[in-house]
Amino acid sequence: MSGRPLDVLEEALDTPVTVHLKDGTAHFGALAGYDQHMNVVLEPTDVEGETPDEVEDTTIIRGDNVVSINA
Repeated sequence: MSGRPLDVLEEALDTPVTVHLKDGTAHFGALAGYDQHMNVVLEPTDVEGETPDEVEDTTIIRGDNVVSINA
C-alpha cells in the first residue's frame, strides 16, 4: 500500500490491523472506522495467532496516541 495516509486507511477498512501506540503497546483488530484526526475504531477479529493485544470489544483509539498502523 502507498499513497496518502487516509487513502491507505480507506483501503484497510474491514481488514485486520495492528495499531502501535506512543506508550509502546499495540492493539490488534479489524479496522472498522477512522476520521481525519486518525482516531480509529477496532472490532474483534477471527484471525488467530498474530495478536499483540487483541481487542475483545469495539475499541476507539484517539489519533494523538497512534504511532503507526500496520495492515
